[in-house]
Amino acid sequence: MSGLKKHLGRCYIGLVLVLLYAPLAILIVCSFNKSKARTVWGGFTLHWYRDLFQNEEVLSALRTSLMLTIAAALIAVILGTMACVGMTVMSRRSKNLLMNITNIPMLNADIVTGIAIMLLFARYFTLGFGSMLAAHVTLGIPYVILNVMPRLQRASKGVYEAALDLGASEIYAFFSVVLPEIFPGIAAGFFFAFTVSMDDFVVTYFTKGPGINTISTMLYQQLRRGINPQMYALSAIFLLVILLLLGIVNHITAKNTLEEKAS
Repeated sequence: MSGLKKHLGRCYIGLVLVLLYAPLAILIVCSFNKSKARTVWGGFTLHWYRDLFQNEEVLSALRTSLMLTIAAALIAVILGTMACVGMTVMSRRSKNLLMNITNIPMLNADIVTGIAIMLLFARYFTLGFGSMLAAHVTLGIPYVILNVMPRLQRASKGVYEAALDLGASEIYAFFSVVLPEIFPGIAAGFFFAFTVSMDDFVVTYFTKGPGINTISTMLYQQLRRGINPQMYALSAIFLLVILLLLGIVNHITAKNTLEEKAS
């Protein structure tokens, strides 16, 4: 009986994995398909990858997406880390309140966040790159806080206080002692914020200005007239980049775990 349960459990996990990764496998296969039809195999080709880097519309959207995601992730890391440092000197009740507020953008529906930010900027400012950047920073800050705060709580306060006793200023002690210790959490928060920002469509769609396109909004526009196979190639490249980022994050996490066990 236990063997049957184990076999059924493996079959269930295998089915879940197939449902999760079969669309990604189809996407990669389509990026090498010579035929534009997804249901017909026309032979292996790298034509779509070559055309991808010659399509100015796609490259412009890609540049906008990269500028947006990198800037949003960097700003979110700075603001999120500063928020974590500030919360360490607060009372437990105030810190718990702020942590609960931090979780709201993660639990809230993207469409609600997108429309709310759109109404704010449409009323007082002009929709454009700045509104998209502010929206993506809002999405990234909670992920930074949730990655940095545990590292900051486990950081040794004795070394920081010893640096102050030796005559170091608070800023110098923070950058020399505390920052290196919490850097793995900062790096993980940056990669999470980068991935969330790159993946987002709803918030970007509602906060972008006229004439501005990211990869996600350009894909949405192409759905009306049919997706260009070049987008399959671009999506496959994105998938590879995301896998590399996840590998880096997992490596950092595993290294931190081994260091904590060793100490």
